[in-house]
Amino acid sequence: MSRHPTVKWAQRSDKLFITIELPDAKDVKLKLEPEGKFFFSATTGADNIPYEIDMELYEKVDVNESKASVGLRNICYLIKKAESKWWGRLLKQGGKQPIFLKVDWDKWADEDEEQDSKLGSSDADFGDLDFSKLNMGGGDFDGVAADNDEGNDESDSEEENAEVSGEETAPGSGEPEAKA
Repeated sequence: MSRHPTVKWAQRSDKLFITIELPDAKDVKLKLEPEGKFFFSATTGADNIPYEIDMELYEKVDVNESKASVGLRNICYLIKKAESKWWGRLLKQGGKQPIFLKVDWDKWADEDEEQDSKLGSSDADFGDLDFSKLNMGGGDFDGVAADNDEGNDESDSEEENAEVSGEETAPGSGEPEAKA
């Protein structure tokens, strides 16, 4: 009987990322059909322990535009969706997903995040670079901003304006007080 390796997945509107975590995989066999049938088998270890996955994906896929990469620690599959739309789940079957199937939070993007990145994108392409992990500092800019902003405060209160013009204001009213 075959075992199931851990499978991580993430999606964008036009593609799926499937990562099969199986170090030192040998005799790797991958099969993807246009209807969404996905099959994987491999062996690993000194005892050639067999691993296998047989899944039916939620929708149809474009086999010709999909790519696989077999590495030392995992097998990555970039699957092009037949239609560019968000899937409600990875597998066609409803209910609870298999225990070996997990979300790949490192590659995950919500639908609204993808739209925001398309709208706010410039010509620069930074790929999957996460700037929050670069520890570039930042934070307290008050010292510089306060020095540059000092004479530009147009929100003076009526009391301050009245004092400059020589009028006194009635306490709490903001109205100039008549002098006798």
